Amino acid sequence: MKALVLSGGKGTRLRPLTFTCAKQLIPVANKPILGYVLDQIAETKIKEAGIIIAPETGEYVKEYVKDGSAWKIKVTYIPQEPLGLAHAVKTAQNFLGNDPFIMCLGDNVTGQGVKKLVEKFEKEKLDSLILLKEVDDPSRFGIAQLDKKGNIIKLVEKPKVPMGNMAIIGTYLFSNKVHQAIERIKPSWRGELEITDAIQEMVNMGFNVRADVLNSWWLDTGKKDDILSANAKILDEYIKTNVQGETKNSTIEGRVQVEPTAKVLNSKIRGPCIIGKNVSVENSFIGPYTSIGDNAQVINSNLEYCVLMENVIVKNVERMEDSLIGKNAKVTKNSKCGTIKLHIGDFSEVEV
Repeated sequence: MKALVLSGGKGTRLRPLTFTCAKQLIPVANKPILGYVLDQIAETKIKEAGIIIAPETGEYVKEYVKDGSAWKIKVTYIPQEPLGLAHAVKTAQNFLGNDPFIMCLGDNVTGQGVKKLVEKFEKEKLDSLILLKEVDDPSRFGIAQLDKKGNIIKLVEKPKVPMGNMAIIGTYLFSNKVHQAIERIKPSWRGELEITDAIQEMVNMGFNVRADVLNSWWLDTGKKDDILSANAKILDEYIKTNVQGETKNSTIEGRVQVEPTAKVLNSKIRGPCIIGKNVSVENSFIGPYTSIGDNAQVINSNLEYCVLMENVIVKNVERMEDSLIGKNAKVTKNSKCGTIKLHIGDFSEVEV
């Protein structure tokens, strides 16, 4: 079995960050989302992965993943214009050959991983296995309609009039029969080859298609608030107390990770949160669910529920919350104002 990881797309809902960064590389708990996806694939027996990349951001993905040796996976990069998930499978057909494969969205992570899904797919000799989760806003997702026995009746991509709330989330397993189905479908009203149409065609052709309902959490990081929620969930799940850096005249409460080269001076840190490498925190309060990327500086400021990427400077900000700050950005305060909430891209400067 192979893996196909989708790390393309334009990430329009996360602009301006995605003008200079693939959305799958935006960090949660100081690690790109794509890294968590590859971690879960590495837990299986899969040793080959094709990574779909976009022309605009593909080099950033290559810079992070490299040859895949960090995950003990051989990586092949496959450029694609974003014309739908089924189009991505079609583009990757030479890489996939006749092998079964798992397809994962590079900006989606689940709490259960993918190992058990792969084992179920192989044990039951399925042609497709999809993962479902109840959602509050069905119009944002592909939706599956099931009968009383849990069999798939119908699938629709982002329906204008939802016929249920069981969303198809970003993990799919296929045999090589999916290629036959893709050849039979046409672009949707969105102008894309939809993977939901391909799976529906597999059902129509009588192939062995099943669904599994996710009982743990699922992170779909398409917008700023999604990134912040994902950051909070990952911090809750994975961060343990590990304070190795300098913490002079400071108070550390709760589960906090401070990298060995970080400095926390005259400050208070309340977890769960993570302080990256070479970070300097001075005369500040870092509240729960905050991740501070490598080489950042936080001076005379109060932060809570924030994601700061690498080389960010925050200075003299009385209170910042619910904010996502891109690499090399600078936020300073020179006037009196209350709480600020920001979503700013790389190399930005904001004075308030």
